[in-house]
Amino acid sequence: MPDRFLGLAADSLSPEKPYPDSGESGRQKKGGTKEVDEAVEEAPEKTESRVAFLIGSPRSGSTLLSRMLGAHSRIHSPAEPHLLTPLAHLGYYARVDQAPYDPIIAQGAVRELVRDLPRGEDDYLSALRACTDRLYRGLLAPSGCDLLLDKTPAYALVLDFAARLYPDARFVVLTRHPMAVWSSYVASFFDGDHEVAHAHNPLLERYVPAIARFLRESPVAICHVGYEALVSDPEHEIERICAFLGVAFEPGMVNYGEQRGEQPGAGAREAARGLGDPMTVAREKRPTTASLSKWAADMSGSPEKIHQCETLLESLLDEDLATWGYSRSEIQAELAAIDPAGSVRKKPPVTRHTLERKLLVRLRRNIHHNALGRLIRKIRFACDVLLR
Repeated sequence: MPDRFLGLAADSLSPEKPYPDSGESGRQKKGGTKEVDEAVEEAPEKTESRVAFLIGSPRSGSTLLSRMLGAHSRIHSPAEPHLLTPLAHLGYYARVDQAPYDPIIAQGAVRELVRDLPRGEDDYLSALRACTDRLYRGLLAPSGCDLLLDKTPAYALVLDFAARLYPDARFVVLTRHPMAVWSSYVASFFDGDHEVAHAHNPLLERYVPAIARFLRESPVAICHVGYEALVSDPEHEIERICAFLGVAFEPGMVNYGEQRGEQPGAGAREAARGLGDPMTVAREKRPTTASLSKWAADMSGSPEKIHQCETLLESLLDEDLATWGYSRSEIQAELAAIDPAGSVRKKPPVTRHTLERKLLVRLRRNIHHNALGRLIRKIRFACDVLLR
């Protein structure tokens, strides 16, 4: 296994952190509200050791990995909580550009508030942590599990904040071939329209540098996983991740699709698919390597897509690519091998998901300047008047 995918921080090599015995209930949901309430109100210092974060860009394979980890009898992997991102933008670390309040005044006010606290930023973080601890314990207690896995791709853009808030938590960081990430993002959410996709979200330019810096600086315990290694040798990679998380490997984690509906807690594992992602992961029963070369096949016969990927590659630093586990020269060679005049890949069968995406892409085109957009704004105004 290449060293670039080992990625274990020094303290991850220490003896496994023990978890409370889950007893015979395993994944069974706790029945008595008193038992759940007591678990939720446990000492706050216990929470951080029972929360792990799965960090990765959208379309990096994080849904697959969360399904596999969520198949463990002691790990609860709910749908993406998106809990930390808003807290990171309250004004002290970052602010939102648009809000139903004045974000500039709020930013100044919260920074002055933090300055007036007895311990300054430490008190501020403690207060935020009290909030997130309580919510994490609320998610974890009814599941009967010992470890909660928070898989929210947007956390990759607030990693400094996440590390400050939970410095002793464990972070599993997943990276994937950048062009595979981009191709999957365009196909999954923009019906193959690469120009609209980039105008909406320059995904690689945002996520690659942020995750690469986090991996290099390693401010917390990190286990770096490569998507290609995960699908090629899932047993080895999942065993490695389990050792990092301090739980015993369970063979059923690899064949995650066979766990559905067979054990208590299957509903929670279904939720681990993530938000808006009913793609290959839900159809397969275990990891597959079929997607490894799919991105290149999708660009065959599309010189404009190839050119866009070449431009995207130019915008990324060699150091960041290497930290992710890839080299510029290798990606350039792969792009050069794609035939711009080749046969266009046949589109997959139409499903409800793909039909929704096609409709959204078409409706959003020029929405701020056409008659449909004007009609929607009038309807929104009328609704605002009625509901205020």
